[in-house]
Amino acid sequence: MVDFLAENNLCGQAILRIVSRGNAIIAELLRLSEFIPAVFRLKDKSDQQKYGDIICDFSYFKGPEYYESKLEAKPELQDLDEEFRENNIEILTRFYLAFESVHKYVVDLIRYLDDLNEGVYIQQTLETVLLNEDGKQLLCEALYLYGVMLLVIDQKMEGEVRERMLVSYYRYSAARSSADSNLDDICKLLRSTGYSSHPGAKRPPNYPESYFQRVPISPTFISMVIGRLRSDDIYNQVSAYPLPEHRSTALATQAAMLCVCLYFTPSILHTQQAKMREIVDKYFPDNWVISIYMGITVNLMEAWEPYKAAKTALNYTLDTANIKEQAGRYAASVESLRPQVQQLLKEGFLREEIILDNIPKLLNCLRDCNVAIRWLMLHTAESAYDPNNKRLRQIKDQVINDSKYNPKILFQLLLDTAQFEFILKEMFKQMLAEKQLKWESYKKEGSERMMELAEVFSGVKPLTRVEKNENLQAWFREISKQIESLNYEDSTAAGRKTVQLIQALVEVQEFHQLESNLQVCQFLADTRKFLHQMIRTINIKEEVLITMQIVGDLSYAWQIIDSFTSIMQESIRANPFMVTKLRATFLKLASALDLPLLRINQVNSPDLLSVSQFYSGELVAYVRKVLQIIPESMFTSLAKIIKLQIHDIMEVPTRLDKDKLKDYAQLSARYEVDPKQLLEDGIRKALVKRVAYALHKGLIFNPKAKPSELMPKLKEMAATMDGFYRSFEYIQDYVSIYGLKIWQEEVSRIINYNVEQECNSFLRTKIQDWQSVYQSTHIPIPKYPSVDESATFIGRLCREILRITDPKTTCYIDQLNTWYDMRTHQEVTNNRLFSEIQDTLGTFGLNGLDRLLCFMIVKELQNFLTVLQKNILKDKAVVDIFKALLSAVNPVKGIVANASKVYVNAVAKTQKIWPAYLEAIMKVGQMQILRQQIANELNYSCKFDSKHLAAALDNLNKSLLSDIEAHYQDPSLPYPKEDNTLLYEITAYLEAAGIQNPLNKVSRVYVKSSFDIIPVIILLDVFVQSFGKKMTQV
Repeated sequence: MVDFLAENNLCGQAILRIVSRGNAIIAELLRLSEFIPAVFRLKDKSDQQKYGDIICDFSYFKGPEYYESKLEAKPELQDLDEEFRENNIEILTRFYLAFESVHKYVVDLIRYLDDLNEGVYIQQTLETVLLNEDGKQLLCEALYLYGVMLLVIDQKMEGEVRERMLVSYYRYSAARSSADSNLDDICKLLRSTGYSSHPGAKRPPNYPESYFQRVPISPTFISMVIGRLRSDDIYNQVSAYPLPEHRSTALATQAAMLCVCLYFTPSILHTQQAKMREIVDKYFPDNWVISIYMGITVNLMEAWEPYKAAKTALNYTLDTANIKEQAGRYAASVESLRPQVQQLLKEGFLREEIILDNIPKLLNCLRDCNVAIRWLMLHTAESAYDPNNKRLRQIKDQVINDSKYNPKILFQLLLDTAQFEFILKEMFKQMLAEKQLKWESYKKEGSERMMELAEVFSGVKPLTRVEKNENLQAWFREISKQIESLNYEDSTAAGRKTVQLIQALVEVQEFHQLESNLQVCQFLADTRKFLHQMIRTINIKEEVLITMQIVGDLSYAWQIIDSFTSIMQESIRANPFMVTKLRATFLKLASALDLPLLRINQVNSPDLLSVSQFYSGELVAYVRKVLQIIPESMFTSLAKIIKLQIHDIMEVPTRLDKDKLKDYAQLSARYEVDPKQLLEDGIRKALVKRVAYALHKGLIFNPKAKPSELMPKLKEMAATMDGFYRSFEYIQDYVSIYGLKIWQEEVSRIINYNVEQECNSFLRTKIQDWQSVYQSTHIPIPKYPSVDESATFIGRLCREILRITDPKTTCYIDQLNTWYDMRTHQEVTNNRLFSEIQDTLGTFGLNGLDRLLCFMIVKELQNFLTVLQKNILKDKAVVDIFKALLSAVNPVKGIVANASKVYVNAVAKTQKIWPAYLEAIMKVGQMQILRQQIANELNYSCKFDSKHLAAALDNLNKSLLSDIEAHYQDPSLPYPKEDNTLLYEITAYLEAAGIQNPLNKVSRVYVKSSFDIIPVIILLDVFVQSFGKKMTQV
């Protein structure tokens, strides 16, 4: 019969593909649950007020025309709706595709079952597939995974949020007009259940069985799957756990599958007491907290509370006496196992001969350790007990008391077990790799020993007091041939024959009275030893490794391991060598990846890469989180160094008298750092966290303060940043890192990210964190809540500069590069301000300010043009005045006839334009002056710090401009093509070096008008500003 999973078995491959896709869908749902846009939760009042009219739940479908008409009635809502669509359509599409894949999964499963019933697969029916070992596993997994998907969706994505996202996708996509769209079915499946994962939330009635029955699945199929899960050991796990008290652990995976599948037939849970009693006796006699998938825990006492039969069956397990017995048993196990494992881990104890002689004992020790760790971790997990449920709290307290639970002791046992498991696996793998080579070597040695003895008894080879004996000579030659004839491939026959040969060698020594000759005895003993080694070696089997893999499973702790993070970090802080044992623990945790990847790998699915990347990324993120304590400890020391660098240690001058050298050494103020190899990413993360926090707290300004806090705070911040920089420079050699490189990369990333987030307020299509080139999941830049209208420190700095240089209250003197207060005539600030910003935030900060000012300029121009479009161009009288003025001044080469009358009339009749225009133009002018100062500072610092770079950029810029001008004079000369990025790339360098003139930069803004109105307004404004009231008096 063809193997069920063979490539040419269509029936097996079809269900394998479905199950593979199920695992991939769950990984995608878990991944997306971290990226739900916060706005869809509508938690903040500001979000509710702003987006309440454009984000709807399924009530939208009752009257879509009503909601759409509300939007159409308000242009500002339409504009907001369009902006919201542009920002969220990408992530909404990703969520919709994930939801669609869940629906498609169950539809494909139902179609597969129909195909089985209709005989599409030759000689295969539901019954025959369930008789096959692989088929039985896959059908059970198919139903179980669908249940897991539904539970994951409801736990990770609240019902209301799901509805809002689906409605938004429906409104913004083409799905509403597509005949092929199955959006209706998806909405029916994933509409809100009323369930909430928040502690203390009330469970909805008939949940989750009503949720599981939204798409009907064949009752016969469900019944047969549950029947197999109840009666069979579908994964043959019991063979890895021979002891009867370990049976519930052996069947834990199957038990989790059964718990999920029972929700598809709630009648068993409600009324069928005999079946539930059988299930509890087999799977839950000593446990009630289970992991259903990758560490998602369920407490059966809470989960089965609404079901009479299930609750009654579980009563014995939850009896106080039984809980006490089980907790006490595992407390005793931990107490006895800890010294046992520590003894095995002693240096040099686990040797090859010890392992080969004690394989069963070592495996039993591993089993006991893993079973005890599993039970204690699951039954003491915070996530398994609702703190608002009194009965659950009582059970948890009883477990903790009766098991004498100590998280540090349990964690130490986990560490030791992982280390023991790792060493044993590695040694066994090595022995398995060398098995045949060693076996052949022992065989050769034994055969040669027998040949030598044969030669001794031939009388040819001299040996002290050994007489010639032809019978013994022939017998030893025969034994040598027998040893030589042993076949490695036939291990059973070889093992049996080897035992017989050992017995024969013992007998020959006794019957022929060879004990008197020590040399002959030694030869015989050596040969027996080699034969014994051959038996040991032939018993090294891969099944032992498989058993270790099964026993060492830690997938149940994928989430609850996080509760031990603080203990891990404290252990590392106290003893850095603890990292070695932690490595083994992380490798043990990595074995959890086998569960979701097994079927995906079997079918060679392209999903393998994305799913493995997701789970391994989660694991790596957790490892980073634990090991972050290393750079955190380093930065604790760094804080002390910063204090010394800023306040205690003086800068050493360039020239120093010999007799003053001792004073500058300041030996008493030095701080020693114990050099350790630190993780670079951890160092970057700690650096980013501290620098970002310092910038956030240091650049908060009080707008009412007089004089402004700007300069004092910039000086203080510059000192802090300099302290960070010098201290980082100080420790870089101790920890062997490129300190300057890390400093520049991370500080530039912080500033650029904050500039990007600040500029988001001016963009319709915002750059989300997951789209940003500056944000990172491994080294995240923290986001802090806004303290004013600005989103970040860079916005607060920019607005404070604009406030103190406001053209309404200050006057800028270009020759002095200084702003003066118009009322007191006192200096407000000067170009030294930009030097301070350079000292504090560096080139990146100044460049970011320039970019932010550009956005502000465009925004001011857009605001003015919006006012112009809405208020002025709709006023026919004003438009007629502008048209009359335009015809009066044309042609522009001549002198306007009766100029005073023409201009005075135009100005008088357009008075309402000038306040808005003057407001906008003054702000734009103010920001352009600031940009000029920024460019001057950037250019000066570039020439001072890197004159060669400044000269090279200047020459390249002039050469390019010269070539471009030459091209426009003679188009046959070369010009950079559209796909050539030279001009784009060189612009970034020129802006960073301040080689630009902000006044020449073009900002594109558009106004809809039948004629070019802007030049006319500028012309009139020149007259208004030049002559003022005189024009009205002419």
